[in-house]
Amino acid sequence: MSKSRDLFIALGICVFGVLLIASNFADRFVTQLPEGADVVAAEFDFDFKMIAAASASAVGPRDGKFGLGRGATQNEVAAWNGDISPDGTGLPVGSGDAIDGEEIFSEHCAICHGDFAEGVDNWPELAGGLDTLADEDPVKTVGSYWPYLSTAWDYVKRSMPFGYAQSLSDDDVYAIVAYILYSNDIIDEEFVLSNETFLDVKMPNVNGFIIDDRLTSESHFWNKKVCMSDCKSDVEITMRAAVLDVTPEDDANEEAAVSSATETMSNQSEVQAESVIEVAALNPQLVKSGEKAFKKCKSCHQIGDGAKNKTGPHLNAIFGRKIGGLEGFKYSKIFKSMRDDGRVWDEESMAAFLAAPKQYAKGTKMSFSGFKKEEDIVSTIEYLKSFESFN
Repeated sequence: MSKSRDLFIALGICVFGVLLIASNFADRFVTQLPEGADVVAAEFDFDFKMIAAASASAVGPRDGKFGLGRGATQNEVAAWNGDISPDGTGLPVGSGDAIDGEEIFSEHCAICHGDFAEGVDNWPELAGGLDTLADEDPVKTVGSYWPYLSTAWDYVKRSMPFGYAQSLSDDDVYAIVAYILYSNDIIDEEFVLSNETFLDVKMPNVNGFIIDDRLTSESHFWNKKVCMSDCKSDVEITMRAAVLDVTPEDDANEEAAVSSATETMSNQSEVQAESVIEVAALNPQLVKSGEKAFKKCKSCHQIGDGAKNKTGPHLNAIFGRKIGGLEGFKYSKIFKSMRDDGRVWDEESMAAFLAAPKQYAKGTKMSFSGFKKEEDIVSTIEYLKSFESFN
């Protein structure tokens, strides 16, 4: 019994010694807060002021407040308040045009959004898509979809460029937004976008959004009683997705479906060329469909009466013309090489180009990734052929 007591006393002495050493260490190396720490002078470190204020205040709420921190000043709030309203409220003083914006866009934005604001790989397109919102495959861009210009300005200023957000000056933002507007044919290159001219810009889809009133307008469709017993036992597939493997197939049809898809993919390029060659005379329905498909090209290419070179060459009388051979347009090296080789645009070469521009002309600056649907390629070619008489 005495041995246990002695051992217990010895352990107690050891613990006391460790605590004494730790206390001495803390006294030596932990900085003591000065008197009046809750009113530390402003020139001291901000973190120190926070620690001092916390130490000087009572633990827990006092009169409903914790006693920590202070209210933000008006200047501090203003530094963080960068939102821009549709009516222009919040816009800083500044200006920029599409000519300067093209250079700035090329430096900061083109790596993701393409030289012509048409998107690279999976990065979003910013131009084109006008009148496509009702299509099966709508192209939602600043020009076709966004109702307010303030959204574009605010987003570019707040979040771009990717990885280096808020590094652009206000004038740079005005110039970049002006270039995006120009790429969407909303303004001309002489227009100077500024805080004073901001509201002069009319977005094409400004009336395309409505107030979501489903809470009242569709309330009669809702069934508040959730089925918990004797519910519908059989579920049938009433519609099937257009893309293979999205809708489950039964065992009987699965093999045939996969086989059909494989055969279609292996013969895709061959079928494309044959389909184009088979179109001999102008087909009014194809021309009309092609006009709609061509909207993805209009941001860079003009066609028809008075068409001029823009960010891309005009496409009047394109068939039979040398590839890269239009006078007055600055082509990339690959098109110059094709021109020197004597290659010309015909239906077959155009079909291959529209399907995959970067594969057909490796090194092209054109950002458009190509039409994914065979019918868009055929109809676009037919539409281009309808302008053969224009110079």
